[in-house]
Amino acid sequence: MAQKSLVIVESPAKAKTINKYLGKDFTVAASVGHIIDLPKSKFGVSIEEGFKPQYIKIRGKEKIIKELQNKAEKSSQIYIATDPDREGEAIAYHISTLLDSHANNVHRVEFNEITQNAVDSAMRQPRKIDLNRVYSQQARRVVDRIVGYKISPVLWDMLYRGLSAGRVQSVALRLICERENEIRQFVPQEYWVITADVKPETTDAFNVKLVKINNRRVKINNKEEAEKHREGIRAASLYIDSVKKKSLKRQPPPPFTTSTMQQTASRFLRMSTKRIMSIAQSLYEGVELPDKGSVGLITYMRTDSTRISNEALKAVHQFIHQSYGDPYTLDKSRYYRSKKSAQDAHEAIRPTYISAAFSPEQLKQHLKRDQFRLYELIWKRFIACQMPAAEYEKTTVTVKGHIYELSTEGEVLTFDGFSKMYNEAQNNNGALKDGKQLPANLVENDACRLLKIDMEQNFTSPPPRFTESTLVKELDNLGIGRPSTYAQIVSTILQRKYVQLEDRKLKTTELGETVNQILVNSFPELIDVSFTAKMEDQLDNIARETVTYEEVMQEFYQPFEKAMHDLKSRKAEIKENLQEDADETCEKCGRPMVIKWGRNGKFMACSGFPECRNTKPLEEEEPQETDEICDKCGSHMVIKSGRFGKFLACSNYPKCKNTKPLTTGVSCPKEGCDGEIVERRSKRGKLFYGCSNYPKCDFLSWDKPVNVKCPECGHPFMVEKFTKSKGHFFRCTNCKHEKTAETIEQD
Repeated sequence: MAQKSLVIVESPAKAKTINKYLGKDFTVAASVGHIIDLPKSKFGVSIEEGFKPQYIKIRGKEKIIKELQNKAEKSSQIYIATDPDREGEAIAYHISTLLDSHANNVHRVEFNEITQNAVDSAMRQPRKIDLNRVYSQQARRVVDRIVGYKISPVLWDMLYRGLSAGRVQSVALRLICERENEIRQFVPQEYWVITADVKPETTDAFNVKLVKINNRRVKINNKEEAEKHREGIRAASLYIDSVKKKSLKRQPPPPFTTSTMQQTASRFLRMSTKRIMSIAQSLYEGVELPDKGSVGLITYMRTDSTRISNEALKAVHQFIHQSYGDPYTLDKSRYYRSKKSAQDAHEAIRPTYISAAFSPEQLKQHLKRDQFRLYELIWKRFIACQMPAAEYEKTTVTVKGHIYELSTEGEVLTFDGFSKMYNEAQNNNGALKDGKQLPANLVENDACRLLKIDMEQNFTSPPPRFTESTLVKELDNLGIGRPSTYAQIVSTILQRKYVQLEDRKLKTTELGETVNQILVNSFPELIDVSFTAKMEDQLDNIARETVTYEEVMQEFYQPFEKAMHDLKSRKAEIKENLQEDADETCEKCGRPMVIKWGRNGKFMACSGFPECRNTKPLEEEEPQETDEICDKCGSHMVIKSGRFGKFLACSNYPKCKNTKPLTTGVSCPKEGCDGEIVERRSKRGKLFYGCSNYPKCDFLSWDKPVNVKCPECGHPFMVEKFTKSKGHFFRCTNCKHEKTAETIEQD
């Protein structure tokens, strides 16, 4: 019997889908992510040997490695089809090193989408593993390992064990801290707005706003000035100076890249970036459909390109013509130019099958709710990008009187074009902000009667806090990190409690600002925006073979080593400056008490440590408002601290005494249960975690569940652990696989 060929992918879900397409002559196996990595328990990089990484087999992967080797022994050809990016290239290389005896039979293939045609096409175009891409990924991994392993222990000494300082994560934290400082330092400026209702002789009344005085842009700074101009307008003879109509076209936005998908889905679907990427991964790898089996519904979701294949353009052109007719069909396809910094390795995110049978409505019953919502967004954005522009008629009316010029404008949609399918900014169809519309048949030079005039005090607003969406946009614009890493960056700084979400906005915590202060003062170049963006360019240059791995590493390490030396020499001084005087005396030894950091926040400790180990909690903080609504009275819930820890309580207390446990944001893993895992306390006051549907559901855990998918077995969450020797780390409750917090961040 002829030997089969072996295809190795990362995900078991993807393996199932691809196996269906390849048929009986192939065996498809999954590596379940990385099989080789840097060690958890030691540094794992030999600086002296040209920054050589000391890779080892990942603990717990022995069985998978053995299975891959056994299947390789029985296979005529081996095709490694890990994800089509640099990390996937590195995984492919590591797998190939374990199949060394079959080196001549090992090929690399890339599946940019998981469809029959794409799989067949990729299998006809195998290539060798690209070592330049492998070295590029290796440089990212090693730089992040150096930063994490060198800086994090310094933070442990200064604050407490378990903190981390990632290369890109620290820049994101810096951006959020700097925005918070801008908000604090912002001084509101008073200004006044004057509006009026005017009525021409032959038409209905409409509302106008004062825009110019003596042909200069209006700027009214106080009430006295506003009153003076209000009376001036009352005394003026008003008339319509001009009525200008202009035809406008609005072009559709390009198809999604990873970054724009995260921004848009975060804004409109109110999902975290981490959740968005997880759902997109499931749509890419395959969804079970009746009579079709597992089907990949979107192209690869890690891309910085807006390029569309000719095959997809032809399909979408045909779909639009059949579904919407000639008015909505372009004569020729629309092409989009990708950003200069784009690697352009993969095309834009789009549906893999563009036909009525695969429309969101047709598949809705077979998709989970969030899968449907994201798929619908991707589908509509892609279809719309090949539809005609939306057309509007914009009318601008100017009313004058003496030295005053008042104006208003409205838009009327004349042809919906692409907005029939997709419209992020809903147009107002001619409606003004107050809901009124411009009357028809306005005539220039018509006299206007003043019906009403109002003046309103306003103040300038500080810059808004970042949301997940706007932070991703800022990182993308600055060229920091890669779109595929943004979700993990946001997730990490939230998990470390460097920032917190307030009304879906990222606000720094005191801990985050303290860590940022240490890093900015000690490593101004390392966490500088331009330095981090330049590092991304250097990683690209390694992939293009214009610089070597060793050159990039040496250029990075020399200034970093000097900064580390300076930091260590000032460590005691910095640590002392971080301690605050508690204005209290230790009741055990009489020495002053100081305020220190611990893994549960700030606390008071005796300055005579370690001779005196007396500690005390700080006074209870003010309740922290949340966006949770009380289900009994409709008021906001706040986070309070009690003798059994933190909990949610109604802000309308004592009129409403409703309380709730704090949720972890992790869904209950029990089949058929729609509850969430929440904090609870035992009768003796010990913290544990149980299902919000108790007593219907009896799930419980003594360890805190976190939204980190197990990289070993794919279990939907891991639990947070802490020991003095290991610090913070995560453990899978299903397979017992362990990952350090720092390694999770780098992965």
